[in-house]
Amino acid sequence: MKFSKVAILGPGLLGGSIALALRERQLAAEISLYGRSEQSLDGARRAGVTDQMFTDPQQAVEDAEVVIFCTPIGAMPSLAETISPALDPFAVVTDVGSVKGCVVQALEPLFHGKARWVGSHPMAGSEQAGFAAARADLFERSVSIVTPTENTEPQAVEIATQLWTALGCRVLTLDPLVHDQLVAQISHLPHLVAAALVQSASAESLALIGNGFRDTTRVAAGPPPMWTDILLSNRTALESVLGRLISTLEQARTQLQSGDEKGLHELLAQANHVRCQLGGQKK
Repeated sequence: MKFSKVAILGPGLLGGSIALALRERQLAAEISLYGRSEQSLDGARRAGVTDQMFTDPQQAVEDAEVVIFCTPIGAMPSLAETISPALDPFAVVTDVGSVKGCVVQALEPLFHGKARWVGSHPMAGSEQAGFAAARADLFERSVSIVTPTENTEPQAVEIATQLWTALGCRVLTLDPLVHDQLVAQISHLPHLVAAALVQSASAESLALIGNGFRDTTRVAAGPPPMWTDILLSNRTALESVLGRLISTLEQARTQLQSGDEKGLHELLAQANHVRCQLGGQKK
């Protein structure tokens, strides 16, 4: 398949990787890219991966068949209001935000009758940020989640699914709030835990770290503004799973205090079994 025009709003890691993958796989006759400033577009300009670049989002989305929001979650509603008058009513609009409930709640009404909206979340990324970290193969063998509601047009789901599949993803469909609950467990909570681990280590201990600590805390190197936005946007689901983690840690502390070898071994053995089943490669 080949799209007539894909407009990417945001030239960062994910937006840049989408542009690179579209170009490498020849999936779009035309690619346009929006950035807030000329400076933000410099990396993409040097790479020559897009046909047009704009600092005016309305110009970027004009005549686009597919529009992809690759901005911070908090910036999406105002940007949606800005571009909605310029959209083709048959355009499919989606996003890459890692929280879906608040995004769908904000954007779905804004695009009603103006374009065909459906939320997306490719489970791909890096602790690095910006176009310099973008890769054409970022989405290969990753999972991308499409989150329709009862108001979503089936063709929008179909086109979003085709897009992510063409970029190399395995596509799943989830309710937006179910998505947020699950992703809180396997993405948002681990980031918060990684940050807490770094904060709890003394300066003296950090001089001794090896690969284990580096691997466990890698995601803590992610951009703080982006992750603050994500964690606050999904705070309801995150607070729930954080409570479960605290309960598990309290259980481990009790086992340590009482010398409960059997209980501690069981906790570690159960975790070992599940983690070994996950393997180390993208599925």
